Amino acid sequence: MRPELQRRTSPPHIDIQMQSALWDKQPLAEQTVREAIAAAASALSTAGGEVSIVLTDDSTIRALNRDWRGIDKPTNVLSFAASGHKTSEDARLLGDIVIAYETLERECDDESRIFLHHLAHLAVHGFLHLIGYDHQTGSQAEEMEGLESKIMKRLNMSDPYLSRDLGDA
Repeated sequence: MRPELQRRTSPPHIDIQMQSALWDKQPLAEQTVREAIAAAASALSTAGGEVSIVLTDDSTIRALNRDWRGIDKPTNVLSFAASGHKTSEDARLLGDIVIAYETLERECDDESRIFLHHLAHLAVHGFLHLIGYDHQTGSQAEEMEGLESKIMKRLNMSDPYLSRDLGDA
C-alpha cells in the first residue's frame, strides 16, 4: 500500500555514522540529514521507526554497490530497506541509507549544486526508498520525484529535478 501525503506526529529515530573523515569538511552535514529525514517523515504517512544513515566515501559505497547490486562503481546514495524488523517494543527498523562524499561533491561541482541541498535531496530520496517508493517505471519515477520536490520545498531548498536527473541512486 502506497503512503499518502499527510502530517506526521513524530519523526523516526535517526542514527548517523560518519565513516569518513571527508565529512569533517561539512560540519552541517549531520544536521542537514536529520532535517531532511524529519521533513520527509512529516510529509508522509509512515509508522515511525528507526533509520540508520552512513556518511562514507566512494571506496566503501563502491564495494556495497558491487556486492549488493552487481555494479562495480561508486554511486551517490544506496538504500537498504529492512523487512519490518523491530528494534524495541515500538520501534521498527526502516533500514539504512549510505551516502558517498566524493560522488556527492563531484555531482555538486559538475552541476553547480549546493552541497547541503544535494545532501538533503539524497537523504530524502533514500528515505523514500526505505518506505516503499521506487523509480523503476516512468509512473513510479514521476510519483517519487514529485514527492521529493515537495519535501525539498518544505526544506526551503531548490527543486532537484529542475536541472537534472538523480541518476542511479
